[in-house]
Amino acid sequence: MASQVIMPKLSPTMEEGVVSRWLKKEGDKVSMGEPLAEIDTDKATMEMQALANGVLRKILINEGESAPLGQLIAIIGEPDEDISSLLNQSATAAAKTQAPAPAKVEPAPAKPEAEKPAPQASAPQGNGSQAAEVTEKTGSGRLIVSPLAARMAAEAGIDLRSLQGSGPGGRIIKKDIEAAISKPRSAPVAQGFPRAVETRSFQQAATVGASPYRDEPMSEIRRTIARRLVTSLGPIPHFFLTSEIEMDRAAEMRRGINALDPELKISFNDIVIKVAAAALIQHPEVNASFQEKVIRYYERADIGVAVAIEDGLITPVVRSADRKSLSEIAGEVRELAERARSRRLRPEEYTGASFSISNLGMFGIDEFTAVINPPEGAILAVGAVTPKPVVRENEIVIRQVMRVTMSCDHRVIDGATGAKFLQTFRKILENPLYLVV
Repeated sequence: MASQVIMPKLSPTMEEGVVSRWLKKEGDKVSMGEPLAEIDTDKATMEMQALANGVLRKILINEGESAPLGQLIAIIGEPDEDISSLLNQSATAAAKTQAPAPAKVEPAPAKPEAEKPAPQASAPQGNGSQAAEVTEKTGSGRLIVSPLAARMAAEAGIDLRSLQGSGPGGRIIKKDIEAAISKPRSAPVAQGFPRAVETRSFQQAATVGASPYRDEPMSEIRRTIARRLVTSLGPIPHFFLTSEIEMDRAAEMRRGINALDPELKISFNDIVIKVAAAALIQHPEVNASFQEKVIRYYERADIGVAVAIEDGLITPVVRSADRKSLSEIAGEVRELAERARSRRLRPEEYTGASFSISNLGMFGIDEFTAVINPPEGAILAVGAVTPKPVVRENEIVIRQVMRVTMSCDHRVIDGATGAKFLQTFRKILENPLYLVV
């Protein structure tokens, strides 16, 4: 009996996925548990495994196209098996979700070629699984573009009107954009625009005199960030605690460790992670999360470390950071960050933190506030380490100073509780020998 291959849930927050690459083609034999395709989720690129034995009879979603969870994307069966009923089922489902056809616009009266308005790209309608459309106002032609292909084309400055789609119904998909990128091309400079955006298509604004603009489909990770932020800063009662910390002794310790073994490459952020973990164990009320009817307290300090990636932010987790050495933390953070940027993290590697740290100090930011990552009870925003004048024993001296701000969920953490945690955090950072006593 033929088996349906549906879009699987490959991450806790995934709502739809993009088929990045099929690892099998139609007619290939597949075995249960064998990798079948690579799926771009909201956080990473994951392998989807076959759940049946047989032959890959039909691929219903092409590379570069997206589908919501549970949608039929392929069929596995015997070589001579009748799969027409499943194909009809897929066609019926697609018809139900098809967006209404746009209203027909009569072409404008003919004009001399030089006076014709430039073609305009309409914004994608509906969710990410709908195709982006490009409509020429002076003609009846229409281009269908997958969301991933539209984004790739915008980033590469490719005019979609110059491409012939190879997908169903002439749809432009990922491999068409990749082929166009690999070919040398020359495009006319758009008069009045800087060279940085000279090959990109802009729409004229509805308001007279307003700037032309372009719309790009949101990536899966950006849509997820948007949804999660709505569930954070609005519903969660935030309050913020800021502390200024002298980092001279921490800097001296870092220099000494790196001098002993240059391969370690200990950073200030590694030290902050270790110290935060130690402080969390001393203040378990902060190492907690809100769970609707209960407050959950954690035995270990699992620290989420914010990492900026191409189209968003992800927080890989250093498990049991309180039990790991600085060298272990440094190596793990580097390895997790590299795999986060290549979208190769597994879901268990970026979920389930008990506390998070976001460090923008390397970008020259002195101080900022971060938004709590639900259901965690707090997040620590870390600024730059900079030399500043401070008063010590009635004298002005120069110290390496770092400012941190902790965002707290008031349902979990009270003001005094958060302040005591920051006192301990500051005490250890200013006297890092506390880590070995």
